Amino acid sequence: MLCALLCLMWLAVPASWAQTPEAMRVFTAPFPPEEFAARRTRLMERIGDGVAVIQGAAEKGAEAEFRQNNQFHYLTGVDVPRAILVIDGRARRSTLYLPARNRATAFGPLLAPGPEAVRETGIEAVVVRDSFAVDLVRLGTEGRRIFTPHRPEVLGNGSAGDAAAFARATKDDPWDGRPSREDAFIARLRATVPAASIADLDPMLDSLRAIKSTREIELIREATRVTGLGIMEAMRDAAPGMYEYELDAAARYVFRKHGAQGEAYFALSATGANMPYSHYHKGTSRLRDGDLVQFDYAPDFRYYVSDVTRVFPANAKFSARQRELYVIYLRLYQALLTSIRPRVAPRDIISSAVVKMDTVLARYRFTDSAIREAATAFVQRYRNSRSNSLGHTIGMEVHDVRLASDVLLPGHIFTIEPAMNLTGERVGLRLEDVILITETGYENLSAFVPVEIADIERLMAQPGLSAALLKPPGERR
Repeated sequence: MLCALLCLMWLAVPASWAQTPEAMRVFTAPFPPEEFAARRTRLMERIGDGVAVIQGAAEKGAEAEFRQNNQFHYLTGVDVPRAILVIDGRARRSTLYLPARNRATAFGPLLAPGPEAVRETGIEAVVVRDSFAVDLVRLGTEGRRIFTPHRPEVLGNGSAGDAAAFARATKDDPWDGRPSREDAFIARLRATVPAASIADLDPMLDSLRAIKSTREIELIREATRVTGLGIMEAMRDAAPGMYEYELDAAARYVFRKHGAQGEAYFALSATGANMPYSHYHKGTSRLRDGDLVQFDYAPDFRYYVSDVTRVFPANAKFSARQRELYVIYLRLYQALLTSIRPRVAPRDIISSAVVKMDTVLARYRFTDSAIREAATAFVQRYRNSRSNSLGHTIGMEVHDVRLASDVLLPGHIFTIEPAMNLTGERVGLRLEDVILITETGYENLSAFVPVEIADIERLMAQPGLSAALLKPPGERR
């Protein structure tokens, strides 16, 4: 269950660990120990005299790769099932509790309690999990506040909102009714240390996660590169008669080839009449000659994700009407993109973008009234907007924690993905790019993925993966 993930994660071993004998490397994380130590230190500053208690994810009930939950991984980088972390704000030290028999399993070596784990993780103490109950009682009798995550854990393939919705549905189901794992853990904490005050740790962790560190930015940059390569391979492979799921397969091959551990979310591969559904994912329709395709897909890459969307013609050539529709949408999209500035509120960026959009509309040569109407409505929605958001954040989750302020700060990463639909027709367009706010402006991390018509058609003229697939003897393509 863990072997495949561990093999992938060897790719991320920092150079500073290069002297560690390979047989001893039972812990690999996307960052060196000092990155996680700095996060724990910043959290200690927030909890003051309190104690933070975070439980790691459990193993899956199947032969499936283990993936740690995001809050636990953010503080430790440790990929061991049923681990528990205690951060003592008063003592300014952390303790990691691990199951006693992690070393020898059918899945290969894992991190085990002891001095080697201390050296590998940078956590001050790594002890057996059985001692957690005793230590918790001691901490609880000291009258300090205990902070622990309250919202459901995120394990990949989604975001906190998805996990919370599932937990509510399960709890409210009259034929199920189970509490979330977090609710059950909090109940056990209260029963074990009834005198202690239990508080929510999530807001503090979210405030740390909102601004990405230099190492996080580089990992999201790489996740976006892999995302773009996968989308471009799907574009090369596309042809009338293919199923939507075949595009997913082309992109997924690229994701895994580059070391992704899974998907950031299910593939949103929509052709023709499926395009207006922003989260359509059945993947069972065929690409038809003359249809447009909307493709939105990204990997779960070493615990960080990306989110990019592109639109392209199934037959590799835009029709005249598709050109008119796509180009006006693209120019309005670019008006928003080029208005982004650091230390400015998104609502003010929208106001600046609308001025540019009005100029685009006035100068564009429309021949189709339906396209003019759709473009005008697109601009009007922004003109009437009272939102202070340009899109959604990304990071460890595809809909990540909220921004750290009402203005865009260096280290914020988010996507823009405005949609434009033709009224009365099942035709819709939605592009999406990953935006990093810098000290002097912004960087479009996904800018290399073609958006101009000439570049899209040039890319799609190249052979895709299907052209090279092996066939049984005697079978022709």
